[in-house]
Amino acid sequence: MKKLMQTTAAAMALAITAQAAAADGQVVVYHWFEYIPQELLDKFTSETGIDVVMDTYDSNEALLASLKAGAIGTYDVAVPGDYMVAIMKGEGLLDTIAEGELANKGNIAPEWADPNFDPGRMHSIPYQWGSTSFSVNRDVYQGAINTTDILFNPPAELSGKINMLDSQGEVLAMAALHMGIEQCSSDRDKLTALNAMLQDAKQHWASFNSDTAKDVLVSGDAVVGQIYDGFSAKAREEGANVEYAFPTQGYIAWMDNVVLLKDAPNRENALTFMDFLLEPENVAQLTNWTQYGAGVTGVADLLDDSLRTMPEANPPADAGTPVFIEVCDQETQAVYDQIWTNLKK
Repeated sequence: MKKLMQTTAAAMALAITAQAAAADGQVVVYHWFEYIPQELLDKFTSETGIDVVMDTYDSNEALLASLKAGAIGTYDVAVPGDYMVAIMKGEGLLDTIAEGELANKGNIAPEWADPNFDPGRMHSIPYQWGSTSFSVNRDVYQGAINTTDILFNPPAELSGKINMLDSQGEVLAMAALHMGIEQCSSDRDKLTALNAMLQDAKQHWASFNSDTAKDVLVSGDAVVGQIYDGFSAKAREEGANVEYAFPTQGYIAWMDNVVLLKDAPNRENALTFMDFLLEPENVAQLTNWTQYGAGVTGVADLLDDSLRTMPEANPPADAGTPVFIEVCDQETQAVYDQIWTNLKK
């Protein structure tokens, strides 16, 4: 899940590059960083003759900002999270997939075939799903970790050693769980308390970073890191003695999706790419590499045995309830945007 378009000028420069690349035999993909293996892209090109041109981003909000800044019409597909699919649809940024345009649409697992963020899968297909929580270096801290206090009211030995994702949705949703309030509250007192809690918690954080969320745990630059479950598993593989937390207050569930973008310059190639990602063999290769979950039937028998026992995929009995990030109405969202802006100052 994810390199950030730092400025509108940067976004436009990438858009121009993508326009130049948009031609017969190519599909232009806007994707999270480190979230698809090159071998799978090579396989797609080998089977179809279609080259993949790819730019990356590191948060759902960065994706949206880039497209609204002028990049729409230069990319064919993107990979937004569940709530962002609904927002992009509302902004008119998605094309509609007509019945019969995806030969493999029937491979979508029943539980992901009609999600509330895209009823009937009119604009998207499932990509990967998982959870967002945080991991703790057990060489440094041996105390209890299944509480959101670790992020927002940490013990002294963890203060100043915490990396938070540079993602408004994940940070504010986790903060709402910590405080026991609804995500899209319009209650002024609750919002004031939320803002105050976050401002106080910020003193304990060393950084906001998504694209190095794994690396700072591996290097030891952070002892605690808000992180996606698959990234935590990769950190362990790379030698970090980290444990993924399942807070009793709850944690975040997510599903990333491949969407067909409005004015896609290579629309037919985009549909071919989406169909390719609905083939069980291809999804299994993706899932074995990312270590997240698949949204396609027929994948289970093709997965590595290690995925079935991965700690990040097996919450304890006392884990809190996973929740999806909610889409707020425009007026309420404006307040949350301001809280996030204040937090990042």
